[in-house]
Order: sequence, then structure tokens, then C-alpha cells
Amino acid sequence: MVVAAVAMAAFGSCDTTGIPGLSPPPPAPGSPTRVQIEELLGRVQVVAARPDAAGYERGCKAGEGCVFGPAWTDDYDGPGGHDGCGTRDNVLALSMTNVMFRDGTRNCVVLEGTLADPYSGERLSFTKADAGKIQIDHVYPLSAAWDMGANGWPVDKRVQFANDIDFNLLAVNGDDNQSKSDSTPSQWLPPNAAYHCFYAGKYLSVAAQYALPITQEDQRTLSSVARDC
Repeated sequence: MVVAAVAMAAFGSCDTTGIPGLSPPPPAPGSPTRVQIEELLGRVQVVAARPDAAGYERGCKAGEGCVFGPAWTDDYDGPGGHDGCGTRDNVLALSMTNVMFRDGTRNCVVLEGTLADPYSGERLSFTKADAGKIQIDHVYPLSAAWDMGANGWPVDKRVQFANDIDFNLLAVNGDDNQSKSDSTPSQWLPPNAAYHCFYAGKYLSVAAQYALPITQEDQRTLSSVARDC
């Protein structure tokens, strides 16, 4: 089991967006500053629009492309890799408090825990029986990464990207993860505006780490977010 901490800002706050006469809520504690986000914006390439690259197949059944490797595999080089635990369980264990593991799994299989959700600010209870309530989000979506250049990476790098617990994975509430799908920042931001700065910093950190571009629309959105950080 990995022991390094996953950085995430997850503090409760009231969402006042959409209420006339009220400014956006202040950024959640631990969020990056405007200067930090603008520095990250200066490090990433900007392209006019997201291409539509052929060949994206996430599935790994017979005849499927499996372009990012089997979901939540332990077979990769990087934090959490080759430790005997699946990536999903690693992220859950790192992200939650009051974690309980299944007996006999060497502290791998997570049965229960409490998540301070970094998208809504809510505290959520996790149980294995209702596993879909908390899901693992690829901050920079896999299909977006494929379109923006990952289609040209070696397979090993794509598998590392899909399982990168330090940069690209967050445990979040399932409804928001499903709502986001493969959207980029110009199409989706966390519903609680207090977490926009956090999300902008995470997204841009992934883009910078993997030399993935952002679109002009994403640049405009993230620049606007930065002004309130």
C-alpha cells in the first residue's frame, strides 16, 4: 500500500454562485493562488480546439483497443504500482479518513471510509456495498488526453497516466464524476465554486506534467477562474 499523501483541497464551503448580489465564495483553503495558476497557464501549450483522434478504445476485452491498459491495474511503474493493490483502492485509501480494509488483503481492499469531496465540499461516507457513490476521476480525462496527444505515446506511458495517483486521480462523488464525463474545463467545473481554483490547479498540473495542451476555450475559462483565486 502506498503511503504518500495525495494533495487535495477538501474543505466545506457554501456555494453562493447564481445568487444575485453575492460574489463567488472564497477559494477553499489549500487552493492555489492566482499567481500559481497563471504560472501553470504559462507552461502549457494552447491549441485552437480539441482534435478528434481516431482509435480511442478504453475497453480491454477481446478485440478492444485497451489503449490505456486494464482499468486500475497494479502493473505499472510509478507511485502505487507493483504494490499488490489496485489503483482504485490505493486512491480511496489515500483520500479518505476512518478507512477500514477487508481482512486478509494486506490493507488493499477498502471497505469503508469518509471522504471530504473535493468537488462539492461535502463529507461522504463510503461503503464497498455502495461503491458507485464515490468514484475515481481522471482530472485530465483519458479520451481528452488521447485526442490531445496521448495517442502517440508508448503504451507504458499511457498506462502510467491512467494510474497516476500523484497528479491525475481524485476520489470524488459519483454524480459529479458522471456529469463531468470526458469534459474539459470550458465544459465543466466543480459545482461548488469554492473548489474551482483547486480544480484549475490540478488540471493544469497534469497538463504541464505530461506536456498535454489545453484549448483556447479552456485557457479562457481557467484564466477567468484564476482571477478569483
